[in-house]
Amino acid sequence: MKVRHYGLACRSEETAERFYKKFLGLKKSERKTVPAELSGTLFGIPRDLPVLNYAGDEVHFEVFIHEVERPAAGSPTHICLEVEDLEAFRGRCQAMGIPVIRAPRGDQWITFIQDYDGNLFEIKETAA
Repeated sequence: MKVRHYGLACRSEETAERFYKKFLGLKKSERKTVPAELSGTLFGIPRDLPVLNYAGDEVHFEVFIHEVERPAAGSPTHICLEVEDLEAFRGRCQAMGIPVIRAPRGDQWITFIQDYDGNLFEIKETAA
C-alpha cells in the first residue's frame, strides 16, 4: 500500500502558499474546484471548494481552501515529515513564524509544527 496524497484544509490561498510553497518548497502543480454537489456529498460542504495541489519528490498535498473551525480541545490528527537537519529546520520555522511544539519523551524530544491554519506535522530527523 502506498499513500497517494494527503488532503488538508487551509483558510486561504495565501496561507497555503506561504506554508506549502515558500516554507516547504513544494511545487504548486494545479488548481481545481470540487463542484458544490460533489463537495456536499463527500464532505458535507455544499459549495464549490477550491483545491490547490503542492507536490515534491515523495509527497503530495491536496489543500482545500475552506474556512475551518478548529475544535477547542485540538486534535491528534497529524502528518509526519522527515527532514535531514532538525535544528536547521527549526531555525527556518522561527524565521517564518511557524509554531514549533516540543515535548520530552524519555531522553528524547518530540517535535511538531503547525501550518498557518493549524494543521499539525510531526517532524523527525533522518536517521544517521
